[in-house]
This record gives sequence, C-alpha cells and structure tokens, in this order.
Amino acid sequence: MWLNDNYDKLTWSLKLKVLLDVIQGLKEIHQKQMVHCDLHVRNILFSTNNIQNFNVYISSMELCREVGNIGETKIYGVLPYVAPEVLIRKPYTQATDIYSFGIIMYLVATGKQPFTDFTHDEAMVLIRNGARPEINEPEAPKCYIDLMKLCWDSNPNNRPTAIEIEELICTFKLEESEEIKKQFKEAEEYRKANLVMNVLPKYDDDNISNASSDIIIDLKEWLKILNK
Repeated sequence: MWLNDNYDKLTWSLKLKVLLDVIQGLKEIHQKQMVHCDLHVRNILFSTNNIQNFNVYISSMELCREVGNIGETKIYGVLPYVAPEVLIRKPYTQATDIYSFGIIMYLVATGKQPFTDFTHDEAMVLIRNGARPEINEPEAPKCYIDLMKLCWDSNPNNRPTAIEIEELICTFKLEESEEIKKQFKEAEEYRKANLVMNVLPKYDDDNISNASSDIIIDLKEWLKILNK
C-alpha cells in the first residue's frame, strides 16, 4: 500500500495534501447527492509513487447510493471506518462518510490503524459506545485534532460537511494564522523525532478513549479564523 511505502516521508504539508484531495473527492460525491458508504484507507488510490508529485482518488464507487434512498439492511465497509449509527442499523448518510474521513485523518496523522488489538465484536461494541483512538498534541496540531474529533462525533448532526472540512484543511495548509503555523511546526518537529516506519502498526488498548463533545466549541473558533 502506498501509505506503507511512503509514510516515513510524509511531512505534515504532504499529509494535508493527501487529506485535501480525499475531501475534495468526497465533496464531489456529496454534491451529486450521493453517499459513498465504503470510505476507508484501502479505497484511497495514489496516482504515482513520486512523493512530491501525486494525486489522490477515491475508489470503489460501486457501493455509492443516492441520499434518501438507502435501506437499513447490510453493513458495508471496514469496521474501524463504519460510523456508530450504522452499527445499530441506521441508514448510511453523508455524515457517515464524514465519520470515515475522520478515521482516515487519524491514520494519516499517526500511522496507526484503529482497534487492531480487538476482535471484530469487541471493536464494534467499543465504537457503538463512543470509544475512539486517542491522539494528543504534539503528535498532531490541536486544530487538526479538533476537526478530526468533530468528524467522528457520535452525533451525526455535529459532524461538519465536506465543504466545511475542505475550507478548514485549506486554512491549515495555508497557515492563515500564527497559531496554526506554530501548531504545525511543532507537529512536524515531533514527526521528525518519532518517525513511524510502517503505517498500520498495532498499539495497546490504553490508546482508546471516549470522544468528547467539547470539541464542537473548539472547532467554532477555527471557523471564526477562516471567516475573518
């Protein structure tokens, strides 16, 4: 997998490039009033092995469904990326794709695949009960963590849209405030000092924590920065 081969070379600037390409692809799907239903890291394709010149595409479009025309039947996808409401047989929505994107944000930030130390059934219970992988500064910038946690909020109504995520990632990439610039500089220094040579390593269950609704307030502050 491309991320396995290149993860140690992914600077924070390149990580944002990966995520911006993914969210722009997801935005196009959502603007067509569709839901992807199976968004996970192995459905993210890279155009080239050149780390400095690549594009990212969303694949496996065959499971896409029209908004409002999705039955409450089969659960699609890879478990860590499946939204908790889907696990209790609620229908897929565009907000479920946003949850999946939040888990992709976690893997891109840390190189860790969530819930690898748990059985399928154990992981499903954890996700339904609000457990999420833990991540702290300076492993990732606070503004990034705030956005990621909002994407995987247990309440689908609290999750941002693909358009809002795109705007925020552009803000991060352009470093439109000194605070954002400082946070990404510290995260890049941490990355260089703690290079992960392989994406998808296992990690212990101490890295599982409950998601916090406080993040909604924090993200509003970053939206204010964007709208100035």
